[in-house]
Amino acid sequence: MTELLLTKVGLEKLQTELKDLKENKRKEIRERIKTAKEYGDLSENSEYQDAKDQQAFIEGRIRELEEMIKRAKIVNGKKDLSKVDVGDKVTIKFNDDKETYQIVGATESDPSAGKISAESPIAQALLGCQVGETVQFPTPDGKMGCKILKIE
Repeated sequence: MTELLLTKVGLEKLQTELKDLKENKRKEIRERIKTAKEYGDLSENSEYQDAKDQQAFIEGRIRELEEMIKRAKIVNGKKDLSKVDVGDKVTIKFNDDKETYQIVGATESDPSAGKISAESPIAQALLGCQVGETVQFPTPDGKMGCKILKIE
């Protein structure tokens, strides 16, 4: 079983989604199925079929979330900030632009929110490096470089 790297916040989001699916969405879909059954002939009942499809999706997502939570490894809270690691926020400089990214597990990745996957080329280049180092990483247009300004 491979570990799933998550921040504490990422794990909490998964747990919240799982709780909502189990406590609310399951009940809602059961009611939809019950109501659809009252319409009569199930073989031509699109409302019933749609509700059953939604139920299958919800149950699949519940299994997926349970598995993810079981494999979760929390990555933040590190005391040693001398080298970039998963869970860290890293401020880097590209040419004259400064950007700050948090390196997170793939399931939490959200570049527009400043969260990049530990599996991304830029994160792979940054991991294990120190403040002041310049790193190169591949892009579709060729290699690009950046300098690490801060690790937090």
